Amino acid sequence: MREQPEQQAPPVQRLRVRYAKRGRLRFTSHRDFSRAFERAVFRARIPMAYSSGFNPHPRISYAGAAPTGSASEAEYLEIALREQVDPAGVHRALDESLPPGLDVLEVVESPGGSLADRLEVSRWAVDVDAAPDVAAAAVEEFWTRESVLVERMTKKGLRELDCRGAAVSLSVAAHEDGARLDLVLRHGSPSVRPDDVVRGLVEVAGLEVTGSPLMTRLAQGPWLPSEVSAGAGSGAAAGVVGDPLAG
Repeated sequence: MREQPEQQAPPVQRLRVRYAKRGRLRFTSHRDFSRAFERAVFRARIPMAYSSGFNPHPRISYAGAAPTGSASEAEYLEIALREQVDPAGVHRALDESLPPGLDVLEVVESPGGSLADRLEVSRWAVDVDAAPDVAAAAVEEFWTRESVLVERMTKKGLRELDCRGAAVSLSVAAHEDGARLDLVLRHGSPSVRPDDVVRGLVEVAGLEVTGSPLMTRLAQGPWLPSEVSAGAGSGAAAGVVGDPLAG
């Protein structure tokens, strides 16, 4: 008779972590980050809770990871612990154990519920090599369309995505030698990415972009609508991205 695996005790505390991917570490894949984070947890001696079964692993839940190659100031995960700890101490220990560029920004106790469900939208800064006035004209054309379809290869094959339908707001400002797109996107399955929107601008308005856009996620969380739009463009919804760790 096969020996039954040891059953682990249920977690006694859950912590939610906000972290950043900066500089060259933006090229870290989600798999590489998860390995680095598990090593950091071990080095920091965090009293992790483990799953049951023949191959127990630390209880870490990742939510809304940014695409490889994009920087981010708003990545989130949740860890389950077998002991009560001080979140501030975990913050310091994890930040010291991760390499520079993978930086822990905030650690709070989980109030319960699903963290992933609170990540409804993301706000992005997308730097493109294009004149700001040309980019602004392309954005105006983008908002006149009912849909802007682009294709992207996914794990399930080639998919057609409506980047106009996923865009909550989109505006343009001058930035260094080019333009910066201030973009808010709804999450979906599969999610539309900022580079999909750039390709949409190229296809519907002939926006000429040289090189790859530099994408930085500034925030992700619940969408909090408001009545006043801050120049996001005709057709854009007004509001702000809320803090998923608040409340």
